[in-house]
Amino acid sequence: MSKFVYVSYIRTDIYKLWKALLEPEFTKQYWFGVVQECNWKAGSPWKMILPDGRVADAGEVLEIDPPRKLVLKWQNQFMPELTAEGYSRATIELETQENGTVKLSINHEIDVENSKLITAVSGGWPKIISNLKSLLETGQTFGPIAKVPGKT
Repeated sequence: MSKFVYVSYIRTDIYKLWKALLEPEFTKQYWFGVVQECNWKAGSPWKMILPDGRVADAGEVLEIDPPRKLVLKWQNQFMPELTAEGYSRATIELETQENGTVKLSINHEIDVENSKLITAVSGGWPKIISNLKSLLETGQTFGPIAKVPGKT
């Protein structure tokens, strides 16, 4: 098994952070133009769409407990070596803290030793969550820092 865990504390309220994680127009602002398509119910299909229209990742909502927990069955769709590893599991949890922040925890795991997918997401999640934190705390993202995969 390979696993990536990331924790951040964001000065916002839990409902605003939850909305930011799910709503396409908000997601597009900090996830470098990527939007999600989903009706956000357990068992629903889920996919992430790159700015050029390609599907980046897809899967299913395994569990959803607004505004505290989201569990996604997740498979990369555009890089064959990552797609071949099969489905991973991304668990996103939110917890209000006493100091006016929300603890955001991400646990992304797959039943593959030395997973290339986990290596990839371990580079992506910190950039995405840092951009989200900046947007929620200052009203601005720090701009594009990620190259769209498959583009030169």
